[in-house]
Amino acid sequence: MLQTPSGGAGSSGTAGAEGRPVSIGTVLTALREEFPEVTISKIRFLEAEGLVEPQRTPSGYRKFRPVDVERLAQVLRMQRDHYLPLKVIREHLDALERGERIPLPAPGQPRDALGLPEDACEAVEAEASAPAARIGRDELLAATGVTEAELAEWESYGLVAPHPDGAFAADSVAVARLVADLGRFGLEPRHLRAMKAAADREAGLVEQVVAPLRRHRNPQTRAHAEATARELAGLSVRLHAALVQSALQQRGQ
Repeated sequence: MLQTPSGGAGSSGTAGAEGRPVSIGTVLTALREEFPEVTISKIRFLEAEGLVEPQRTPSGYRKFRPVDVERLAQVLRMQRDHYLPLKVIREHLDALERGERIPLPAPGQPRDALGLPEDACEAVEAEASAPAARIGRDELLAATGVTEAELAEWESYGLVAPHPDGAFAADSVAVARLVADLGRFGLEPRHLRAMKAAADREAGLVEQVVAPLRRHRNPQTRAHAEATARELAGLSVRLHAALVQSALQQRGQ
């Protein structure tokens, strides 16, 4: 049961006195009593995924109604207790709004007890274990328009790296294009080693968070690990960009 900011209990997750819409910060405080690990970025992610639709003020600020707060709490409980992917959680909540009752699996039950069609379970499991797309060396050169010598130099600095079979991850195309674009401004591969080292450290932090989920035997939990990794990676990129902009502004003062 969530508590109101004033300290009273609300059976429907009342977010503010007399049920008035409240800010995302107030929602965070209310949810953290039951979900200590929840963050503002997590709430925004669930909004982006269509799990909750807060009101917006004319200036763009989010305002959450009591029903929004309770819906968020339901989502977080189903993730924590039942390892359900967001798509299934959304379908379950939509069914509840239609007055339908769909039983949830007991906490920690395997996939055959989830109450999902077999093909849905297999799709989630495939998402969690599917190998990343690969491209060949010639394809990478053709897609980026760089020379073999340039690609070899980038490899020597670890900016792009082939797998043991010689193929590259599909995202190597984006990396190679960005390295080439930076090169037009006089930034050579040796200058970009610091960026690569920072990216490796950030990836390590993300892996610390999702590694326990990746090892879980439940395929829905492993799929949630991939979604969490993507969210953390996006936040890391945004933070990096914001820090660079802030540093440039400080130097320009």
